[in-house]
Amino acid sequence: MAAELIGEIKKALIILEKIDAFYQEFKTTDFRVLGKKKTSAIVTAEIIADFYTCTETLFLRISRFFENSLGRERWHSDLLHKMTLEIAGVRKAVISDRTYMILLEFMKFRHFKRYYFESDYDWDKLEFLEKKYNEVKPLLKKDFRDFEAFLNELSRD
Repeated sequence: MAAELIGEIKKALIILEKIDAFYQEFKTTDFRVLGKKKTSAIVTAEIIADFYTCTETLFLRISRFFENSLGRERWHSDLLHKMTLEIAGVRKAVISDRTYMILLEFMKFRHFKRYYFESDYDWDKLEFLEKKYNEVKPLLKKDFRDFEAFLNELSRD
């Protein structure tokens, strides 16, 4: 039911806003005290990973609702790619190509973070990801709102 998926989008947007509120608070309080230390790098990395994981979880729910066809290998990258596809007679693309390119960076970073257990993060990379985070937030919000409008139209038909 499209209404349920709309509810999932709204819930994900609320969670993403909470993640961002935490990020903004961290940057204006603790980060100013800590500076570019290991602790602040870990927090920054976790925020970026959580942001991407929340987004990916919604993508998985959308995929299951419409097509539910992900291979076992490379499913994370396949899922992200599928969100850029318009599937004729089924659904519009969920995200723009620009949003995709930024989220691809986050997915790669999360993979690195999960499997290589690195805690001495490269601040150049973290600052790049923070810049991309600030760029993707409004893009993703717009993409999700546009997709929600599509679902509303779908449920009217």
